[in-house]
Amino acid sequence: MRLVVINKKTLLTILIVLILAIIALGISVVYNKSEETFNSDVYYQGNIDDKIIAFACNVDWGNEHIPNMLQIFKDNDIKITYFVTGQWAEKNKDILKTIYDNKHEIGNHGYSHKDYDKLSYDRNKEEILKAHNIIKETLNIDSKYFAPPSGAYNDNTIKAAKDLGYELIMWSIDTIDWRKDSTKNVIIERVTSKAHNSAIVLMHPTEETVKALPEIIKYLYQNGYKIGTISDVIRKAP
Repeated sequence: MRLVVINKKTLLTILIVLILAIIALGISVVYNKSEETFNSDVYYQGNIDDKIIAFACNVDWGNEHIPNMLQIFKDNDIKITYFVTGQWAEKNKDILKTIYDNKHEIGNHGYSHKDYDKLSYDRNKEEILKAHNIIKETLNIDSKYFAPPSGAYNDNTIKAAKDLGYELIMWSIDTIDWRKDSTKNVIIERVTSKAHNSAIVLMHPTEETVKALPEIIKYLYQNGYKIGTISDVIRKAP
């Protein structure tokens, strides 16, 4: 058996090549992650590196808690984005108008609250467009952000949303406030422990969320954050 002897110079060269390869791989991963975060068709967070956090409230129920939410936001001079389903908007046009009259941004949550990742392209498009038209008829605006119910989407959803001129919005911080074990303090912890620049915080109109909001807002303000809409954290390329 012939032994291969590698001298120190050759070994050093091999090590340098391996190190350079690892660095190149790391740069590639970071670059691709950046592209995914900032240039994807799906936004899990905004693309502005400032201390601002968007609140996204999905609405398909919870009417009784919306007035208190609106009052809290009014008292703190905050505008957020409400994503409403078309079926909710049809039945609650006065509430939708009140939200909009309070200068909040209105997004599209699809017509019905179902799993859009199980729908064809045509069904996705139909659901998004139907909700769009109801919002348009009620408020005379063209909503531009779509948040799929339960965060469920597939390639058909992305294409349908894009073809209708929508950006698909997810979240980077989830209050999970719809669960029975989500108390005020749990919700506060979920938001404050994960606060970051350009975050998107998902919430719903629930009793515990209403209780938690004042302390969440206070914490974010004390830590130098602003609170705003989806449009406030997404900068479109010229």
